[in-house]
Amino acid sequence: MPSNSLTIKPNNHRIYQCPFDKKIDLLNKLIEDNSSSSIVVVTAKDAKKIEDNITNKDIKVLEDKQLIKDKTLTAEIIIGFDMPIKNIVYMARAGKATEKSFMLLDESEQNELHFIETLLGRAIKQESVEGFYYPIVKKEEPLRKKLSKEQIKEVAKKRYESSTQEKPKYDDTKSDKPKRDFRDKSGEGKWDKKKKAPNKFLGKDENGKAIFSGKSGERNHRHDGTPRDRYDAPKVTGKKINIKARKPKSED
Repeated sequence: MPSNSLTIKPNNHRIYQCPFDKKIDLLNKLIEDNSSSSIVVVTAKDAKKIEDNITNKDIKVLEDKQLIKDKTLTAEIIIGFDMPIKNIVYMARAGKATEKSFMLLDESEQNELHFIETLLGRAIKQESVEGFYYPIVKKEEPLRKKLSKEQIKEVAKKRYESSTQEKPKYDDTKSDKPKRDFRDKSGEGKWDKKKKAPNKFLGKDENGKAIFSGKSGERNHRHDGTPRDRYDAPKVTGKKINIKARKPKSED
């Protein structure tokens, strides 16, 4: 970047809001207002089309690629006719200016400006020239029909009745979804209480230990095979504490 190139500051960068169909007119106006300064117009698209439509034929119009290739080119004012081909190219455009840098943007190009401002780290000041404003489209609000007092009462009554009405309970019989069957092939349910076979004494083994048909034999029967009494275990009684009353001290 040349030593006398433009420093990126809010007071020397401008964006002019302008519709596409009025850009040539605004460009001619900016060239006329700054006729005492050297001006270069830069575009990302067709430079020849702009040259044919500007009134001052001495103004140089370049595409972004031509501007980047020309290392020695500088001008007091650089006017960008549209968004650059890349965001970083905006820096190259501004680097060729020694006093001011302008850019004309249609409303549809404003979204792409965010990436350039992110690159700069600041927002670029925008201005609008009289006669080159964006068309303001007003949204027509739907007309609301005015209700009479009786109609308002009727609407309020319906809302109250609908809010206080009990909601119908869910009827699973009307559901098309099939119910799950938790029963096995034998017809017993998964969580049904199982019927237990009676625990029988089968005899004794070679060591004289009783053998039973169920797993709980040793716990519920005596060693000799007879059923164990449920309450034959010794009861644990609380300890008794003897407290002797003290004799009152005799008064001398």
